[in-house]
Amino acid sequence: METFLRWAAELGVSDSIDSSRSRDSCLGDSLSVADFPLAGGRGLGAVRELRKGELVLKVPRNALMNTESMVAKDEKLRNAINLHGSLSSTQILSVCLLYEMSKGKNSFWYPYLVHLPRDYDLLATFGEFEKKALQVEDAVWATEKAIAKSQSEWKEAGALMKELDLKPKFQSFQAWLWASATISSRTLHIPWDSAGCLCPVADLFNYDAPGDDSNTSEGPESVMQTSSPLAISTNNHECLDNAEEVVLVVETHSERLTDGGFDEDANAYCLYARRNYQLGDQVLLCYGTYTNLELLEHYGFMLEDNSNDKVFIPLETSVYSLASSWPKDSLYIHQDGKPSFALVSTLRLWLIPQSQRDKSVMRHVYAGSQISVKNEILVMKWISEKCGSVLRDLPTSVLEDTVILDNIHSIQDPELHLEQEEREAFGSEVQTFLNVNDLWDVIGFSGKDVEFSRKTNRMMCKWRLSVQWRLRYKRTLADCISYCNENLNHLSATTKWD
Repeated sequence: METFLRWAAELGVSDSIDSSRSRDSCLGDSLSVADFPLAGGRGLGAVRELRKGELVLKVPRNALMNTESMVAKDEKLRNAINLHGSLSSTQILSVCLLYEMSKGKNSFWYPYLVHLPRDYDLLATFGEFEKKALQVEDAVWATEKAIAKSQSEWKEAGALMKELDLKPKFQSFQAWLWASATISSRTLHIPWDSAGCLCPVADLFNYDAPGDDSNTSEGPESVMQTSSPLAISTNNHECLDNAEEVVLVVETHSERLTDGGFDEDANAYCLYARRNYQLGDQVLLCYGTYTNLELLEHYGFMLEDNSNDKVFIPLETSVYSLASSWPKDSLYIHQDGKPSFALVSTLRLWLIPQSQRDKSVMRHVYAGSQISVKNEILVMKWISEKCGSVLRDLPTSVLEDTVILDNIHSIQDPELHLEQEEREAFGSEVQTFLNVNDLWDVIGFSGKDVEFSRKTNRMMCKWRLSVQWRLRYKRTLADCISYCNENLNHLSATTKWD
């Protein structure tokens, strides 16, 4: 790491406002590399108090690893790319990354490349077992789509990789998965290339989800109220206007909270503190607004507490036909179990007989007000029953998933010694995993420490993510049922039927 930080300093990467003086490391004035085992692993920690909006890292353009910078240093690469104009910017950057990796120590970027992760847990890297472990149809479909997309892009880029005479291991699908996952999870936005750039040192920042104040799609209500009248997202980063504020940048379909961008005047990528930090705190970067499934797809992790997570429940076609005032993706349940404003409003209208949908009713619906107590009870009952139906149709319960996670933790214990009856107590999913990977003898009671292959460890990590994701999904549905039942009790206790 010291060699890498020294190399970065030589290129002008700095966490100091005064970048003119010679330094042995690019860090030390504001940040340092530290381990945060309970919050993302290796990351960047504050070595002093930092103020919100303060510049904490500057990476000059010549240190950014992107298609432009790599092509400028290699005529062979430039000529080959010119022959394959049909490839996307991301495909070209993936090939460039593999090309640089194939150079080994002869690559200008070698000090940076050796510190990139060897494995990723993005959905595109999931195997059949981990994919099925997600259980929820939408998540399984998203995984299949990600895998198919990676395979298609790899095949399309094959001719360019052959043109560059890459060794077979760098032309393999596994190598492609690694390169495309690196780009998906680690690139930052730059205005001159839609593929983005790899930003040495800056990609050590771990993720911090935007807060609730960034959620602007809920309509006129800041908090959905069901028993009283109206009370009134991409992988890329956009630039901050200055170092004194964090801004919302409006994109085509969503708003993203960002903490840095390429500064044309400074000719460098500038990163800012997104809040005040004390000495020793982990300094975080917001990549954008993502659900847990999107985080898995693009970055390979999820958050237990993610205020931007959403759970979608099956709705009748006739419900969607009434939701023209709101996009379909606004009909969801928040992670805390509260139905979205759009979902409740649409169901209020849907559960009113068509003959009664006059202008007065429509005004109440679009204002976010309840139509009547009877209607509100029907809405809460409908949502509660639908959530219950979804939970019952899934192969495992919240309790079973909790036990499975405990089993996975036990299997991963490096000093595990299981007696036969303990192994036989594992549920069917855990037993299937052990059978698929021939692990019964490995986790036996031989008195030796557990040793798994790298492949098995990666599979186990992805399986754990699948179970964690579906468990969080089910807990949201269970919380929604509780939320609806609380509202039903309140409505029944305080008001009679109309």
